[in-house]
Parts: sequence; C-alpha cells; structure tokens
Amino acid sequence: MNVSSPKPSSTPAGASTPAADDAHTSSALRARPSTRRSVLRGLAVTTAAGAAAAVLPAGPARAAAGPAGPGTGTASGTHTLTLVHLGRDGAPTVAYRTLLTALSGPDAGGGREVRGTPGAVTLEVPAGRYVLDCLISTRPVGEENWGNDWLVRPRLDVDGDLTVVLDARVARPVDIRPPVTDAGFEQIGAFAEVTYEGVTGFVNAMAMSPDLRVAHLGPDTERGAVRTWVDAYWSRPGGVCALGYLFRGERALNGLVRHPAPGDLATLVVRAGVPASGEGPALVSLSPSPGPSPSLSLPIPQGGTGTFLFTPERGTWDLVYGAPTEPEGPSRPYFLLGRSFTPGSTTVHTFDTPVFGPELDASPDAPPVALRTGDTLDLSVPLLADGDGHVPSSPLFTASTVTLYRNGAPYAFRRGEKPGHASFTLPPGRAAYRLTASATRPRGSVTASWTFTSAASATPAELPLSAVRFDPEPALDGTVPPHTATRVAVTVRGAALAAGVRSLDVSVSTDRGTTWSPAPVTGGRVAVTTPAPGGTVSFRARLTDADGNTVTQTHLDACVTRAAAR
Repeated sequence: MNVSSPKPSSTPAGASTPAADDAHTSSALRARPSTRRSVLRGLAVTTAAGAAAAVLPAGPARAAAGPAGPGTGTASGTHTLTLVHLGRDGAPTVAYRTLLTALSGPDAGGGREVRGTPGAVTLEVPAGRYVLDCLISTRPVGEENWGNDWLVRPRLDVDGDLTVVLDARVARPVDIRPPVTDAGFEQIGAFAEVTYEGVTGFVNAMAMSPDLRVAHLGPDTERGAVRTWVDAYWSRPGGVCALGYLFRGERALNGLVRHPAPGDLATLVVRAGVPASGEGPALVSLSPSPGPSPSLSLPIPQGGTGTFLFTPERGTWDLVYGAPTEPEGPSRPYFLLGRSFTPGSTTVHTFDTPVFGPELDASPDAPPVALRTGDTLDLSVPLLADGDGHVPSSPLFTASTVTLYRNGAPYAFRRGEKPGHASFTLPPGRAAYRLTASATRPRGSVTASWTFTSAASATPAELPLSAVRFDPEPALDGTVPPHTATRVAVTVRGAALAAGVRSLDVSVSTDRGTTWSPAPVTGGRVAVTTPAPGGTVSFRARLTDADGNTVTQTHLDACVTRAAAR
C-alpha cells in the first residue's frame, strides 16, 4: 500500500529518519504501510522511539564524551548534559536513538541526535528549554518487527549540569485494538508537538510491531503546550482499519488503552470504476487531516470495492484515490480533503464512472473557478469530474480547447491545456461574453458553453457559471443495461443554485448526437430508453438562471450500453 494525503511542507525541527529504520518500510499488495506526510507534506517520520528520563545530579566523575552538535563550548551559559540509556532488562543498551530539540536559547528551533554510542553520552549544550525524546529498541537495530519504547520529556530545562537516565522499563504499553477479528496489524505512529514561547518542537516514533510502549518523563509543561496523537493501522481482506486518537495537555502519554466498539467507528466504502484507459488496481488511502500520520493504502481492483473502518473522533480525514494509468502515463489522483464523519455512519464514494462533466461547488468556502481580477480572467473549471462529482487532479483527456467570444466575435483561443483551464487578458469595458470549453476523452467528449456579462472592477469578481449533472446510475464498468426504460437524475450546480433557475431543457440522443429527442425534467429526472448492446447515450442541457446567464452542455457518448451476456 502506498501512502497518501496532501499539502507539501518542510521537515519539522528534530525529525529524522534513521537509516536502520529503512528496513521497516515493508510492502505487500494487500496493504502497504508508508508515511503519509513524507509523500504529501514532506515530513520525515522516524521509526525510532523517543525520550524517557530521570534527572539526577551530575556526579564528580564524568562519562566518556559523546557526539555534540552546534553550540558546543565552555562559555558562560553552556552546561553538560549526560545521557544514560537502559533497555527493558535494566542493562545499558546501544539500540537507541535520542533527539534533543531546543525550544529556547541560541539553538532554538534546531536539534541534535545521538544514536548507538556505548556507555554514557556527554553533550555540551547552551542553557534553555528542550524537548528530549528517545526510542529504545528491544532487539538489535535492523531486525524486523522490533518493539519500541518511546520516552518523551516535553520539558527539559537546562540551567546547570544534568544527568538524564533513559530507562525503557518506565514505558507503558500502547494497547489499541479494532473490534474485528479479521484484522492484521501493520503499523503504528505516535507523534508529539511541544510549544514554548512560540517555538514548536516535533518528535515522533513509528513501529511495524504492536509492541510499542510510551512514557512521559519530567515535570509538566505549560497548560496545553503538548499535543499528542497516535494512529494505528490494520489490513483486512479488502479493507483497512485506521484507529487514531488526539490529545492536548501538559504531559506526553504514559501508555494508552483504546478498544473501540463497532458503533464507535465510521465506515467508508470506496468503489473503483473501470477507466477508459489504464491497467492495474486503484490505490486508495485514508488518513487524518490534522498533523502528520502514517497511512495504509489499499489496492482496489478495477470494478471492485474496498472498505475502511476508522475513528471519527480523530478529526477530519483525507481520502486519496489513485486512479489506474497507462504504464508511462501521469498519475491521476483524486483528493477528498478534510471530510468529517460521525460514529456508526456509512459513506460510499464511487470513482471513475460516468457521466463525466463540469462540477461546480457552491459551498461558501469553495474556491472560485472563474474569476475576473481587473483585466484578467482566470478559468479553472473542473470539466471532467466523474459521475460522483470527484475532481481528478490530472484528468484523462486526449484533446481540449477553450474559446472566448466578446460581443459575439472570437476573442481568444487556447488548445491542449488542462480541460477547463485558461487565462485571458480582457479590455476593461463591460461586454457580453461567451466562454466555451471542450474536452475529448478516450470514450466520449464534453462541451460546455457559458454566456455572461463582465467588466473590470476594483475587487475580484466571480463569474456566474452554472453546470448540469447527469446520473444514469451506471455499473462500475461504466455501462448501463440495453433496451431499458430508466429515469436519469438531473441536478444543477453553481451560480444557478443561488440565483434560481429560469429554464432547463434536456435532450437525449442514442445515435451519437445526430438526432436529439426532448426529455422533460420531472421530479429531478428525465426518462431515457437505452439502445441495443454496444450503443451509447448522449445528453444535452440548456439552462438559463434567473439573472439571464446561460450554460449549454453536450455530453457525447456519455455512457455505453453493456454487451449481452454470453
């Protein structure tokens, strides 16, 4: 399984990815663990564990010096920090990774790492506030399925010489279990952010074994300064179970027990259509929106279904659907970001099925798809959203054009760009415009033509575009039954929802647009009789909103009738 989730970003201070951890990024076709934000936000996620410590007075005899980072010295304000690492058996260990992240002082925002040094490690560090986290392994580094003890001291005030004992024996189990018996554990990630005087330190641990234990060390931080989250993933036959929990307070975790009941979880069913181009399964991942997280992507065969069980209490979730492509073709992911769910709910999303066409989101927080800013018109209409309204980041098309008419005369033309996307420079005066965008797919084509008036203004103005959607309820292979009388749902999107619809006329063709038959809209549907096997159904809509703006859409070969069963 692959990882998914969007929004690129830089690696947080203190995060690292030990080379020894690379051996733990195992993969299997049924479920492949990986680090979601390393792909979508660029965050490094460690496969080691963090820091638990008891602070003792420094003794007169100093331990052997270990590696030191920037800021080392003997000037006033620099102190000696001695680190002692003990495994679960209480004996000194070299199977550890320790990070020291500065929240104040001259190194604020930076960090240094110590790993695998035998005996006590001595660092010379400037005075200030630090986050100390340490991962201690129960097995030699490099072995598969090694357990991790993650010790986190979110508040380490260095104002004198200190000795910190990092003892794995103080860690307590993280016991998270899904309420299903067919789930096999894959991976777990634990993360913490500590904020002090405007500086945030990030520490984390990721384990490929359920034997993860965690502990808080040292005093409490300021109120609400520690944000901690834990995300665990299991693979199931045809599915994934994702259990995540988020906490905020003054301390890191001292173990964690969560055994949710079935009614505590939400269910997401993902149905994979059969695209007109591309082979292999779709890769789907579901992961929390807030904060970095691992993820487990699920391969879903074309025409198949996958199921995710997950914890709505974790917050909003991001769904990434990677559509199959040609071997050398570009990726065609769909991103559904920041979705909320309720316990006990079941949500179904179907990808890559007809009717493909423009989709205009009328929600208040949706970005405009056609904006006039001074003399510039920017167009980014999702012209090839799938039948469920999902917008691919890289739609599948073989040709595209955008033509702009001003006061009835051709004004500008664009070819070959992303369907529905273009930018034009316009004269400032008010004029009547017609904007036509078309796209051809391996199967079928879409054309939308809008009319409106526009002039330059002091503030950006969204253009009043509308769209009409058709849903003949096709099978996952994109076909509809032949010789069948059916009622196809018709819905309106965009500006007409707010302004109101003055008129809407729909026509249907079963001879690829040679002839058209009116199909009155009754109860939000039109009556269609499908042709013989292997035939196609095409749709045309003409809409005028209450302000006089219009759209004409033509969907040639919108769906195909399936061949007769042999």
